[in-house]
Amino acid sequence: MGRFDELIGPLRAKLEAVTPHLNERQCRLLYAAEARQLGHGGIAAVAAAARISKGCIRRGLADLEEATEADSRVRRPGAGRPAAAAKDPGLRATLLALVEDHTQGDPIRPLTWTTKSLRHLADELAARGHAAGRDTVAALLKQAGFSLRGNARVLAGSSHPDRDAQFRHLNDEVREFLDAGDPVISVDSKKKEQIGLFAQAGRKWAPPGAPVKVLDHDFPTQASGTAIPYGIYDVGRNTGFVVVGTDHDTAAFAVAALRRWWAEEGRAAYPNARRLLVTADGGGSNSSRAKAWKANLAVLATETGLEITVCHLPPGTSKWNKVEHRLFSFISLNWRAHPLTSLEVVLNLIASTTTATGLRVAARLDKNAYPTGIEIDAQHAAALTINPDAFHGEWNYTIPPQPGVPAVPAQPPERRARPGVARTFDAALATHPVLTGISRDALDRLVAEIRATVDGLPPSQRPHHRKLAIENIIWATVLDQRGLPCSLIAHLLHVGENQMRALLIQARPLLQQHGHHGKPLPVHLVDPCELARYVMHSTSTTG
Repeated sequence: MGRFDELIGPLRAKLEAVTPHLNERQCRLLYAAEARQLGHGGIAAVAAAARISKGCIRRGLADLEEATEADSRVRRPGAGRPAAAAKDPGLRATLLALVEDHTQGDPIRPLTWTTKSLRHLADELAARGHAAGRDTVAALLKQAGFSLRGNARVLAGSSHPDRDAQFRHLNDEVREFLDAGDPVISVDSKKKEQIGLFAQAGRKWAPPGAPVKVLDHDFPTQASGTAIPYGIYDVGRNTGFVVVGTDHDTAAFAVAALRRWWAEEGRAAYPNARRLLVTADGGGSNSSRAKAWKANLAVLATETGLEITVCHLPPGTSKWNKVEHRLFSFISLNWRAHPLTSLEVVLNLIASTTTATGLRVAARLDKNAYPTGIEIDAQHAAALTINPDAFHGEWNYTIPPQPGVPAVPAQPPERRARPGVARTFDAALATHPVLTGISRDALDRLVAEIRATVDGLPPSQRPHHRKLAIENIIWATVLDQRGLPCSLIAHLLHVGENQMRALLIQARPLLQQHGHHGKPLPVHLVDPCELARYVMHSTSTTG
């Protein structure tokens, strides 16, 4: 059919213009005449142009060879079988009753809690005495106006009375800034991604062969790290800038991403700008209620000389943020079915994202530490100059440059025990030789060795918890090697079980690196009272 490729289009147009005026036999004769005129390969060419089977054209050629006069019939007598609905008059009504959400007199439906697929519907029809295959079910549903549907995620979780008014205010601000040539950016954090051989949603075209093999479960313990993409979408320039963090999604991280965007792209793109408009949702690291977000923005405004105006989207409408559907959606499409095996892969996939409308994206890596628990006290907050808008000042505010702005703390405050209040945990019990399996002197030497190793690691790779020092984490890991359950260790050190589990995952390789492999305790302890009794009994016995 290769020599007829150029004829397919004109031939298709010709046939589509003529065949609606012909009956079935006349169409066959027309197809056959065209195929005969084309010669060798003509049957395949006409079949492709008319989108019909080659057998139909061969029957037309046979009709031309016979040269018999056509009678009034188009098909042979008895050709075709009667429709299932014609043979079974009750089939259609029964099917429609099955797919209706409610039926009078029959509130408990057999398919109420079952997916209404063609197979399930056909099986249910058969159970009710109506024989129909899946194709018949599909045809009847289409005739009745049914179609395949999914869930449309369009309803907001909550609706504020001034939601629409806030959108109008935000759009007016954006239009005013753009008309003046000032930068407008939409910002947000994309969901965290585990680094490793984990499955990614979606499919992509690939050469034939075995599919990419990934882990069958997405256990965080098998991840080599975490990627936290923070996106900045420049509305006026249709460009994206994504900073991929590896520590925590905090206000300090969000503003550090803004600072980097302005230094690398914003300042050059808007050399005469004196103000910046930031649109963001109302939660997360750029929350409208977070004092740390506003305190860091005040520092950024002072450093850059920009007057920073922020407009938050109303509650429950974060999906309408432009960075979501102008940037993040295309990044997700670009890395579909592609395991994120390293941070380099994440950066390359983000940077290669483009669209037909000209979107280009820059990607940067940020391995700095951004600890959680940073607090802005009342005195610090009172020293900030924040000008709320007359309309919903909690959502709309402007932060001007302010010399002498207080620096934001880089570390969370130390938690010191108040007089008369017990310490956060019983160190004597946690380090008891009966539990650790080594003397306290040996434990101190182990802690000193591991602490020296930890000090040489990048901040993002160090085990960190705002309530526990590194020696506390090492003690907990020694107890973990001895077989104490994570829940009991967490209770002993007064931290959350999930937090303790994450710390143990980070600290176990450190103990193995230093050759420490504790032997399991001879008993299985799950209760704090049992643990205390076991230590007391062992001490009295050995004493």
